[in-house]
Amino acid sequence: MGIISEKDREQLIKILKSIPNDVRIVMFTQEFECEYCKITRELIEEVSGLSDKISLEVHDFVKEADLAKNYGVDKIPAFALLGDRDYGIRFYGAPAGYEFSTLIEDIIDVSRRNPNLPEEVLSDLSKVDQPVHIQVMISPS
Repeated sequence: MGIISEKDREQLIKILKSIPNDVRIVMFTQEFECEYCKITRELIEEVSGLSDKISLEVHDFVKEADLAKNYGVDKIPAFALLGDRDYGIRFYGAPAGYEFSTLIEDIIDVSRRNPNLPEEVLSDLSKVDQPVHIQVMISPS
């Protein structure tokens, strides 16, 4: 039995049928001394198995440190969501609970290749002329 319930799995399959383009998940993990790596990997494997448009690459954080650095990954478990390009979306930790719906929404957004933002916001963003690093921390408690 997997992490995702059968009822939720069926609903997710319906939702993910509508994604128009491929999404690649690049995960960094390790087999030891990582409290949430195993469950995160299992969950991401289940999600990627729900659509033929979602592919998964799993990399060892220590053995492939240069690759992790190229993706800007400095802790684990971590994964990047990529579409036709790298949108800079990174998840750290297990996307369980409330974070799971954010993961699914991000997969859909990456697949659409469109942030679905109002023109005014896109216009303002086009004026940003230097790198910006945004981090969103989530804790339901």
